[in-house]
Amino acid sequence: MSDPEKITVIGDWERPKVRLPGSGGANDVGSFCWQTLYNLRNQSTRTFVNQLDFITTPGWLGGPGQREQAGLPANCGPYRVITQLGVYGFDQTTKRLMLLSLHPGITIDEVQANSEFEILIPDKVPVTEPPTENERRILRDIDPTGMVIGK
Repeated sequence: MSDPEKITVIGDWERPKVRLPGSGGANDVGSFCWQTLYNLRNQSTRTFVNQLDFITTPGWLGGPGQREQAGLPANCGPYRVITQLGVYGFDQTTKRLMLLSLHPGITIDEVQANSEFEILIPDKVPVTEPPTENERRILRDIDPTGMVIGK
């Protein structure tokens, strides 16, 4: 895969729907950070899919121990995924995605309807605590245009 023309694609390698310039270092960050947080603004069946065309940044791969077998450091990997619907973590045993909290007004049915795969749902799912005014101020200072967190 050393061909620079084949760094990141959507679709078939030989005739992709989209050919992108690369991962922008996402693989290095995601592979070697102790805990990685992913922020997806739009959870849907287009973003939470059963099978990926291309993996830019490895998550838990096939489950427990797979990252280490691929040569990645032990005790690091994905930690949280935040979408417009909720906050997710990973089951410690299976490394499968698990709902940790629902954003206000969101239902478990909406979470499952916006995913091609089954998300683990605990017996009790709390509502996500809204950010404090100080946290909101900090976020606005970091992202004054609203590009990442919205207005």
